[in-house]
Amino acid sequence: MPRISRLSTTPLKGTAMLPSKAVTLTAGGVVDNRRFYLVDAQGHLFNGKHHGPLVRLTTAYDPQARRLHLTFPDRAPVEGPATELGDAVHTNFYGREVDGHLVQGPWSAALTDFVGEQVHLVAVDRPGEAVDVHPVTLISTATLQHLRNVTPDGPQLDHRRFRMLVEVDGCDVHEEDTWVGRRVRIGGATVRVVGPVPRCVVTNESPDTGEVDFNTLKAIVRYRGELATDLTTPVAHLPDNGTVIFGVYATVDQPGVVAVGDDAHVMEDLA
Repeated sequence: MPRISRLSTTPLKGTAMLPSKAVTLTAGGVVDNRRFYLVDAQGHLFNGKHHGPLVRLTTAYDPQARRLHLTFPDRAPVEGPATELGDAVHTNFYGREVDGHLVQGPWSAALTDFVGEQVHLVAVDRPGEAVDVHPVTLISTATLQHLRNVTPDGPQLDHRRFRMLVEVDGCDVHEEDTWVGRRVRIGGATVRVVGPVPRCVVTNESPDTGEVDFNTLKAIVRYRGELATDLTTPVAHLPDNGTVIFGVYATVDQPGVVAVGDDAHVMEDLA
């Protein structure tokens, strides 16, 4: 029986992924995963594709106290309540509009100083929406290991490059691709696997420094070729035309708690 081997989230989109022992999946995903995101001076989405070294930041968020903590690699941390909201913003997430509000306080100034250009911190109005396409991403440990095995210098291909919410052990290489169109029970939740994840240049960046240090996209294409995506929800601007795919997207059919070590049980086909 496949089991959940790893769960990873981050409160601020683009910053370092952090391990979690358990998460609660709601209809919109994990509410504190990508609870915040950045926009540039023109109000456009700003993430690791624009500034890879965002991964050098670690973020923590206490939803009860509504306090945010940003840890920088070369300066004092910034911490405090993230409760005072400013203007409403509407951001294009690859053809899907996400609503949020600017967060008042020291955040934007500190992040602007780190990035080197004007950015603003935004809190999503509907927690869980600041993901690229669908609320759940899933990949198997076997798939990750296979990429390492067939790629020269592959051992440096850390799982963090792919920024997946759920990793599953105990199944075959790319077995998760065969789950498209099916429901999968993971812990106390049930998800519907809806299609593959198109990969982008962020996978070429070191998860420690954010600097480009490996052509991960080329490594995937070298052994898989270019494969067409088939997503339930259309996306206007798929990375690399959606031809470099690795891992799968899912939506939440039944909310529940998912913990490392829980079984992953493939259920019946979708009607």
